[in-house]
Amino acid sequence: MQYEDAEPIVRIRELKKDRVNFVLENVDLALANSIRRVVMADIPTVAIDMVEIHSNTTVLPDEFIAHRLGMVPLVSANCDEGIRYTRDCTCLSGCKYCAIELRLDVVCNDNRTMEVTSNHLEVVEFTTDSGSADNVQEGDEIAKRGEAFGNPVGKNDPSVPPVLICKMRKGQELRLRCVAKKGIAKEHAKWSPCSAVAFEYDPYNKLRHTTHWYEAEERAEWPLSENAKEEEPPRDDESFDFIAKPRKFYVDVETDGSLGPQEVMLKGLAELQTKLANLILALKPPAEMDIMPGAVDTGINGQAASWVPVSGGAWDTGASRAGSGSPSRAGWGAPSTWEATSPAQTGSTANWGTTSPGQATNAGSWGTSPAHNMWAGNTSPNVGVGGSSTGWGSSSQQGWGSPNQQANGWNL
Repeated sequence: MQYEDAEPIVRIRELKKDRVNFVLENVDLALANSIRRVVMADIPTVAIDMVEIHSNTTVLPDEFIAHRLGMVPLVSANCDEGIRYTRDCTCLSGCKYCAIELRLDVVCNDNRTMEVTSNHLEVVEFTTDSGSADNVQEGDEIAKRGEAFGNPVGKNDPSVPPVLICKMRKGQELRLRCVAKKGIAKEHAKWSPCSAVAFEYDPYNKLRHTTHWYEAEERAEWPLSENAKEEEPPRDDESFDFIAKPRKFYVDVETDGSLGPQEVMLKGLAELQTKLANLILALKPPAEMDIMPGAVDTGINGQAASWVPVSGGAWDTGASRAGSGSPSRAGWGAPSTWEATSPAQTGSTANWGTTSPGQATNAGSWGTSPAHNMWAGNTSPNVGVGGSSTGWGSSSQQGWGSPNQQANGWNL
């Protein structure tokens, strides 16, 4: 294909205050769709997460009003540095570094229908609970916030219509406290910075990815979009290409005003790059992991033992080569037949012994039997070496005692 070695191309067709329309060429469908999904669900913003109703005499219930408040978009420019996640903050119940407090206090005193909108929400200084301020770790998040950070989008802007919350009549009032927090749309849709993301490719349906249902005439019932002007129409004698792939995509991103379209796209690409980097890092084999130099594995008796491949292609350690009773040397590192179908049929003490681990002559293995090695030849841990009570308790005591701690480990 002529697109395989071509560089990706981004051509912006329209850029407004709250939307951007661009064409993405010479990329795979998976990449274009990943960009669409990331800008919709992985960019952090600020939204109302908790509502305390102090007084509500309107016709709407508390839950209805709380849901509408949560969907009000708030200005979230530079949200990455301007506010913390509540899970990353050291406070107990919210502070000025991880939350924003908004108040709404409206009373209708006139004999008319009054509309309560997002313009009535006021950002105030966060009220910290008593005792919670002592655990707060100071930071510079507040200095990185803009002047309108946390305010409803379009507040005091005549060109932007406010969001309607409810309507009330004379004698009704609504008083409440809101707490806005940082989050992403994977947790809830209210944190999505985009109101709509249009995504289209192959407007003439040359690839036949879409099956059009029609009654009389397909083209009359399925009109072409404006993006069809960007491509050549198919010829009547043109044969179907079974291996063709979409390489040109038309994207239209519309934001809700919490973030600008330029910030949405740049943060979306940065988030996608971070996800791919984490995936590549997770897929690297341990030999190529350089993020923790000098890391060692704790071997037997607390001795460090580095893992190295043996000739058989498996793994062996220095403790295994010393005959620690593990089948590493002649089991995992030996041929798949284990030299004689089982370690018990071999005469070498480098494996598991002759007939059982208890018959191994190597002192680093299990000894004559696990009972001789662990409990000094007795069937109970209460009796130690020579019949003395040096095990996990004395014979006069019932139950299991605690092993005695020595300078070089635990005396078993």
